[in-house]
Amino acid sequence: MHWADFTAQKLSEIREGPYVSCSGITPSGEFHIGHLREILSAEMIHRACLDAGLNSKYIFIVDSMDPLRRVYSFLSDDYEKYIGCPLAFIPAPDVNGKPDLEGGSYADYFLNPFLDSLKKIGVEPEIIMNHEIYGNGGFSEKIHIAIEKRDQIREIIHSISGRELAEEWFPYNPLGSDGSMDGVTVTKYEYPLVHWTDRHGKSGFADIRKAEGKLPWRIDWAARWGIHGVTCEPAGKDHGAAGGSYDTGIPICRILGFEPPEKMVYEWIQVKGAGPMSSSSGNTIGPVEALNIVPPEIIRYLIAGTKMNKHIDFNTGSALFEIADEYERLVRSPPKENEEMSKRQKVAAATNIGALRLSQIKQGDDPSNSIAGVSFRHLSMLAQIKSEDTQVWQSLVKSGHLKGEPNDALRTRLARMRDWTGSAHFPEDARINIQKAITNEMKGNISEDQIKFLKILSNSLSEVEWDNELITESIQECANLSEIKRRDAFLAIYWITLGKSFGPKASSLIFEIGKDEITKLIALI
Repeated sequence: MHWADFTAQKLSEIREGPYVSCSGITPSGEFHIGHLREILSAEMIHRACLDAGLNSKYIFIVDSMDPLRRVYSFLSDDYEKYIGCPLAFIPAPDVNGKPDLEGGSYADYFLNPFLDSLKKIGVEPEIIMNHEIYGNGGFSEKIHIAIEKRDQIREIIHSISGRELAEEWFPYNPLGSDGSMDGVTVTKYEYPLVHWTDRHGKSGFADIRKAEGKLPWRIDWAARWGIHGVTCEPAGKDHGAAGGSYDTGIPICRILGFEPPEKMVYEWIQVKGAGPMSSSSGNTIGPVEALNIVPPEIIRYLIAGTKMNKHIDFNTGSALFEIADEYERLVRSPPKENEEMSKRQKVAAATNIGALRLSQIKQGDDPSNSIAGVSFRHLSMLAQIKSEDTQVWQSLVKSGHLKGEPNDALRTRLARMRDWTGSAHFPEDARINIQKAITNEMKGNISEDQIKFLKILSNSLSEVEWDNELITESIQECANLSEIKRRDAFLAIYWITLGKSFGPKASSLIFEIGKDEITKLIALI
């Protein structure tokens, strides 16, 4: 059983519906693809619930009431005055990183492109802006309970997390005279008003029924579970670690009058060879950038096909060839459970079937509509050799990969492939530059026996019908006639065509270069 289906089944066994899957994000800056693990995990569980006939919805909570923590590198020093202010209440940055008073809110500025990316990947949740829930009084009951039971909450945080809270700690952070939560001290509470003095020596009060303050994170998280009836919210291993936000949130949620969701922890997505993605470290790949390279169903498959407790290496280099081709093979030949399978084989088959189902952009889509019918590796070669899309289609027809017109999946995949090959993420060992001349280095790497082979090959190719299989046979026959190893034959082909010792399948490379051009190259040696 797929992990999302297992979770849906477990939820149905331990609690009554409706079921609410939830994820969230703080719109403080550029998002990275690591955020998609939480979002897609929650969305896939929601889909699994629907597939099981359960009453389910998926919500996405935007922490728009969270304060600006610091002046990030992409912001000007003008944002210093906004530190501690809710992201929904401060202006968006302009192209120079300066506050744009007419450019909408900071939260919306970073959020909207991300939501557009989510749509491309098939994620369209109910969007909940947290500052609006505070503003319409949605948090007021939970805030009141938290204030009334602050000693109990203080003890929970201390005993579970080990954190010593300051004597003046209060489970509500009001906005001061400058709109910031920093440097504000609570002096009194009289429902619904929290009285305060701020760092400027000014006094005032915040109405808990309005967006005039917010709960600290550990309490805010627990409160929203109750407000929205959340039954499932995956969290990263930082929040899920012993003593983390999840462990304190569970008992706090109960104090606030609601049964918390089941604890569910996922491992991070990390950049291959560079560790976990982090906005602060700059070790990121943005979702917009990723979706310009990787088909959305492949990103979904990467997450759907990996158990939540296993980390994911997101590799936009050579490993992308393997994961994309793996997906296409699975679509073309989906596994089928049978009685002769071992228990382990049945589990693997069920997992793959579930991963394939959950990888589709729209729930219930036929996976066969998502495949291009051409391997990633072959398409990457064509995208580099052929400058026009029509040339690619013509080549695929000639090679037998395509019959008739290309489908939408193939067209979009070629567009992404061109973006990928033109980006810094494309693996250098897969780059193809057809040689126009024979350098001394190339000559130095080709032996006399290999030159003999190339000349025999040139004569053979001039007579052969231009077909991949026939070209392959020609290479093998000419290698035998030249009495050289096949490896040495391939090396010779790569040196004269690409100027290096490796490349894509030799017969496919020769086929795409064309009879006249390959003959000219060999003649130069």
